[in-house]
Amino acid sequence: RKKQKAAGEMESAECYRSPFRKPLAQLTNRPHCLDSSQHEAFIRSILSKPFKVPIPNYKGPLGLRSLGVKRAGLRGPLHDPFEEGALVLYEPPVLSAHDQLKIDKDKAPVHVVVDPVLSRVLRPHQREGVKFLWDCVTSRRIPGSHGCIMADEMGLGKTLQCITLMWTLLRQSPDCKPEIEKAVVVSPSSLVRNWYNEVEKWLGGRIQPLAIDGGSKEEIDRKLVGFMNQRGLRVPSPILIISYETFRLHAEVLQKGSVGLVICDEGHRLKNSENQTYQALNSLNTPRRVLISGTPIQNDLLEYFSLVHFVNSGILGTAQEFKRHFEMPILKGRDADASEAERHKGEERLKELISIVNRCLIRRTSDILSKYLPVKIEQVVCCRLTPLQTELYKNFLKQAKPVEELKEGKISVSSLSSITSLKKLCNHPALIYDKCVEEEEGFMGALGLFPSGYSTKSVEPQLSGKMLVLDYILAVTKSTSNDKVVLVSNYTQTLDLFEKLCRNRRYLYVRLDGTMSIKKRAKIVERFNSPSSPEFIFMLSSKAGGCGLNLIGANRLVMFDPDWNPANDEQAMARVWRDGQKKMCYIYRLLSTGTIEEKIFQRQTHKKALSSCVVDEEQDVERHFSLGELKELFTLNENTTSDTHDKIKCRRCVNGQQVRPPPDGSDCTSDVSQWHHCADKRRLQDSVLKAAWDAAVTFTFYQHSHEEQRGIP
Repeated sequence: RKKQKAAGEMESAECYRSPFRKPLAQLTNRPHCLDSSQHEAFIRSILSKPFKVPIPNYKGPLGLRSLGVKRAGLRGPLHDPFEEGALVLYEPPVLSAHDQLKIDKDKAPVHVVVDPVLSRVLRPHQREGVKFLWDCVTSRRIPGSHGCIMADEMGLGKTLQCITLMWTLLRQSPDCKPEIEKAVVVSPSSLVRNWYNEVEKWLGGRIQPLAIDGGSKEEIDRKLVGFMNQRGLRVPSPILIISYETFRLHAEVLQKGSVGLVICDEGHRLKNSENQTYQALNSLNTPRRVLISGTPIQNDLLEYFSLVHFVNSGILGTAQEFKRHFEMPILKGRDADASEAERHKGEERLKELISIVNRCLIRRTSDILSKYLPVKIEQVVCCRLTPLQTELYKNFLKQAKPVEELKEGKISVSSLSSITSLKKLCNHPALIYDKCVEEEEGFMGALGLFPSGYSTKSVEPQLSGKMLVLDYILAVTKSTSNDKVVLVSNYTQTLDLFEKLCRNRRYLYVRLDGTMSIKKRAKIVERFNSPSSPEFIFMLSSKAGGCGLNLIGANRLVMFDPDWNPANDEQAMARVWRDGQKKMCYIYRLLSTGTIEEKIFQRQTHKKALSSCVVDEEQDVERHFSLGELKELFTLNENTTSDTHDKIKCRRCVNGQQVRPPPDGSDCTSDVSQWHHCADKRRLQDSVLKAAWDAAVTFTFYQHSHEEQRGIP
């Protein structure tokens, strides 16, 4: 009976079991034991399965190699050189079957291939640039020299090309190991954060750079010592980004060890081999040096020599040899008063200089950008002085006497301050009002010329020709489009006037000058570039490190006053016409007619002529201004619509009207004699400037960046 009962219980237990799935736990209380042979077989079956990468459709290497065990057979490149679009920087020599048998497999060179993450985003000119840089720093272009100058014009992606170079050198070489352990990027303080962001943008989390843009001396020293002490194949922070000022103050720490590569951004700071920054960088223990500068020549050829000497010392001889052999003959040949023999000798020496330097300097002009960017119209706008400005100007020239000093070849402090006073007067009489009140030299009795009840508290645009034209440009732009405008001036006082004008007209604006912290600067730029932001105007001091700023949210830019140095003006003007810009761009360069501003602009064309003949190899640069003419600063030409147009003795204009268009192929980089010349508004293509013409415009030069969409000349 007991047996029957037990059998009945077993049946009832069985009936609870599902025929479709096994129970999750044993239904009996007795533990179920495997015998040992079964258990061992089960464990062996687990361990014998090869590792499978848990990613669907994974086609990569299966990691069959044990960690820490040297791979047998030939060494291989880090990335596949035969993949479509691969950028191969080095190809090992092709070996015959016989040589392959003889070669030591542990020493066979391998391909150097740029990481596909970067090569996929590089444009054709950037791929060529990376190859050039790599050849230079690995001494393949000039045996024994490891430096080069990246002199591409602004907007061509110099930063990305240098990041690609660093990443490649830090990860690979033909010897199947990193070429360098560490790299240092030295830049102006305003660009330290920008470099950090660019590395992050292009390389993601693959690398952790160390950016130093502030802190106590002890803290910075500690970070630098830590950076220099890093060794081995995988350095945790292999890139140091540091400002020129911080580098100079802490150079001792960095000079104690060696660094694989140094990159100097805005490298024209190193134009003077006597200054401390140059000497501090020069004593850094690194043969590989890359100097980035969109404007490698600024004032004279000796500065150009300093830059080339810094990256590859000795290829141009000593400074004295360079001056004697190259600089003096070239400058003599460029002077408008040069004889035929001097001109010929200058050209010969120039060819020789170019052939040497081209081996370590790469420069592409921004016309490459025309494939990717909308058209830019650049306009040089001559603005009439108001009667008040004219009287103040003439009054100043009668009283201040720096002319004689300049004729004797002296430039004293008083003549430099006179130049500044005249430049400020051209901007607006309000800027020299205080000098008139204090009756400083040149402004005696000038207070009586101002209208009665005049106060500097209000902006009064009608007292300045350029301010009138600016007022019109802003009003027409605001009322007829959704374009944004960048305003640039050399003087913070002028930016103060712009602020007053914006408040009067109720324009929303942001202002950037030297007092702003780098972090705040980056935030306001980002906000301004957003299409949804309400700000209409971005004010920029050209001295406040406008270099490198990307202001593509705007497509109109007004240069309110010219700088002696064309590089500063070009840096500022390149803020809007750069990668990412979608709209047609308009650049307005305002000059006061017949004044010192036109003379400064003419001086710029002389410097630019010198620059383009050395760097851009343009042979037919106009020889318009002799050095003697450049001393005529303290004159006022009241009977002209444009002193610059008079000086170039234009053959394309008759009675002030252009009768022949500029030559084919001319663009914004050509000399102004090859631009369109407008003595009235009929031929202008910019409707905004047409509307502003009658305010105070006397003459306009304009030119396009490239052919596409070119309208009627």
